[in-house]
Amino acid sequence: MSLIPYFSASSKVWESFDWIYGVEEIGYAGWEIVADGNYRLDNPSNFTAIKECLASTGLLVSVHAPYSDLNLASLNHPIWRESIRQICCCIRYAAELTDRVTIHPGYLSPLGKLAPDMVWRQQKAALDEIGKEAEDCGVLACVENMISIRDFLCRYPEEILGLTEGIPGIGITFDLGHANTNGLVDAFLAHIGEADHLHIHDNHGQSDEHLALGDGTIPWQKAGRTIARNYTGPVVIEGRNLDEARRSLAAFRRWFV
Repeated sequence: MSLIPYFSASSKVWESFDWIYGVEEIGYAGWEIVADGNYRLDNPSNFTAIKECLASTGLLVSVHAPYSDLNLASLNHPIWRESIRQICCCIRYAAELTDRVTIHPGYLSPLGKLAPDMVWRQQKAALDEIGKEAEDCGVLACVENMISIRDFLCRYPEEILGLTEGIPGIGITFDLGHANTNGLVDAFLAHIGEADHLHIHDNHGQSDEHLALGDGTIPWQKAGRTIARNYTGPVVIEGRNLDEARRSLAAFRRWFV
């Protein structure tokens, strides 16, 4: 199988673009843009700067849609509509750069906890609408599994697979770091062939630390072999800085064979 290493750092969304050049120098083939802060694609100056940066590198691109303060499963209708609008807007801009956009599912608000079935219906309806936009733009919008916060949807493989099944324009991003916080690395690896996009980073199984590969408790040698045999496409290594990016890429080349 062919695996293509990308790097992404959500910790740098307020920084200048200079660090991006280091991603290519280290040896990554691509960059996943976290479209928030100074990297929001719907800000014309941001979008121009991103395109200029990419034009001076050979980096491939994927995009992570904004997620702060958004809830695709909200029972507050104006919040729900605005969440959909922002994701669809990101997809339209991202389509100039890539055919893959990762999106977060929603979560149970205080009101939602009183009506969880309605929350799942709202989430499904949001994906129906986002999927249509994605298809029109030639993009696959990939829903990502979430960390071990009980109010988040899609913490389990069965949830994310069931939610996204049969929706045109909607795919799946498996995040093994998130899976580890739920004790579900093996459960997600069992379905790795169904993933359309992949995020990897390490932690100690308690919180979303975004450590370099090998600095936490994920069994990367086993995971790497399973992924290399059953998945093909971008593998987005998430980290906090270029030193971690360098160490993670070395681990990736060692274990993902």
